[in-house]
Amino acid sequence: MATSRHTDFVLYRRLLGQVRPYWPHLTGILLLSLLSAPLALLNPLPLKIAVDSVIGTHPLPRFLERLLPEFATRTDAGRLALTAGLVVVIALSSQLRDFAASMLTAYTGEKLLRNFRAQLFGYVQRLSLSYQETRGTADSTYRIQYDAASVQQIAAEGMIPFVTSVFTVGALIYVTARMNWQLALVALSISPALYLVSQTYRSRLRSQSRAAKKIESSALSVVQEVLSAARVVKAFCQEDREVARFFRRCSEGMRARIRIASLEGAFGLLLALVTAVGMAAVLLIGVRSVRTGALTLGELLLVIGYLTQLYSPLKTMSKKMGVMQSQLAGAERAFALLDESPDVTEHPNAWPLARAKGAVEFRNASFAYERGRRVLSNVSFGIRPGTRVGIVGSTGAGKTTIVNLLPRFYDPTEGQILLDGRDLRKYKLADLRNQFAIVLQEPLLFSTSIAENIAYARPSASKEEITAAAKAANAHEFTIRLPKGYETHVGERGMRLSGGERPRPRRADELRRYEDRGCHCGGHGTAHARPHCFHHCPPADHVETLRHPHQNRAWPRAQRGTGRSRRRKRPSST
Repeated sequence: MATSRHTDFVLYRRLLGQVRPYWPHLTGILLLSLLSAPLALLNPLPLKIAVDSVIGTHPLPRFLERLLPEFATRTDAGRLALTAGLVVVIALSSQLRDFAASMLTAYTGEKLLRNFRAQLFGYVQRLSLSYQETRGTADSTYRIQYDAASVQQIAAEGMIPFVTSVFTVGALIYVTARMNWQLALVALSISPALYLVSQTYRSRLRSQSRAAKKIESSALSVVQEVLSAARVVKAFCQEDREVARFFRRCSEGMRARIRIASLEGAFGLLLALVTAVGMAAVLLIGVRSVRTGALTLGELLLVIGYLTQLYSPLKTMSKKMGVMQSQLAGAERAFALLDESPDVTEHPNAWPLARAKGAVEFRNASFAYERGRRVLSNVSFGIRPGTRVGIVGSTGAGKTTIVNLLPRFYDPTEGQILLDGRDLRKYKLADLRNQFAIVLQEPLLFSTSIAENIAYARPSASKEEITAAAKAANAHEFTIRLPKGYETHVGERGMRLSGGERPRPRRADELRRYEDRGCHCGGHGTAHARPHCFHHCPPADHVETLRHPHQNRAWPRAQRGTGRSRRRKRPSST
């Protein structure tokens, strides 16, 4: 897996690329968020009016005297009613803004997350099989389901609050400086300290978040492995052992999360300490200003109210820079998935292929899943159109590998594989794979209905075609006995069907596709079959043997050499 550690600039640029289609929504969220700044400026106003103009003798602010009728500003009862009314109006306006912002944020964030997950899922399916076999499906599942959510959290819950906090801080600094620039300067003196604290904890939080996500992904892989092999676990009574294994992984994850929580707690403590020092300095200087007559008590309360709101976005900005490291680590992992390059690619000028004749040729083809460990070595043989060929051999001889090479699940490391005289790599990938009907050793069913599984390769298949294919695969009789017939859901991996029933819907799908394909590939277990028993394999015109050196004695006329093959007439069944 490409675990590229993006610089913050590169990471933010990729994040901006993801959210670009949602700029109208994000602009609306930003405007609603910016509306919180003037509402925040109005919050302390009723308290100032009550202290200075209702209890005291100071006049109302000029803008209120211009806006309101005289009876509401000249009498104490009118001013008191004005104060109470302002409290209600400001609170209601704030709640309406919060409601609109939260709804738009939820809609935008969920839509962004849905589309990003779909993008990741689509890309993972285009990656080569070697990627999933090397990394495992649990890692991809975690990145798609959990790490992808980091993009939503950064865009909707991180970037917008951060930008809003910047505007709010600017507005509060301006208003406070207009009232008393010395207090504003003292209040802002803590900004460098806040920045240094956030930068100190940023890298540590990012590193711990990466480690925690890796551990959680491994814990998910344990769950996936055990539940997919539940019969094996139960058969060998290994439930307690698997619980202990899962518990160990969860304990590692718990310790990682506790380390993150302790870092965040220490970070929050330092932020609170720095802002408390700043507020204490403002209070000390402000009280002296009131005593000297430079400020009224109401103005001091108003300044302190503004500074309280000033420190809140300053803390938000600093804390977001630290706490968002977990989301940034998740975004790194999600983008790393998109950085993976598939091993099997399509040539820019690939040939289209409507229907192949079916002539297959291996020319000195070699293949290795890992460097230095060849599975096939210089394999050469040809198959004429319409010919049925059986490939037999011991475990690891390369039978399944040959089947996987034909539809280009992998490419040979050396040599060529030709279809109708042209290298497979010169065809369009989708067209090439559409030429093959493949029956695997293990029947794989999707968690849908029997009809949908039979028609998986061609969803437009009619009911009559589905029924005909089911009859040909001996799947019709047991299907119509089910409560919902062909609409019966088979469950995950077809677990609601018996072991004998499970292969039939997949076999029906292959039989239905057989007439539309130029090539038909099947996998049947011959790993433990003796060479003299190969005539019990499914009917074939020829048998190709793949063998290890110890099998040479059984086939004396075969060409010697690991991974080599020789065509042999099918033995008589007499």
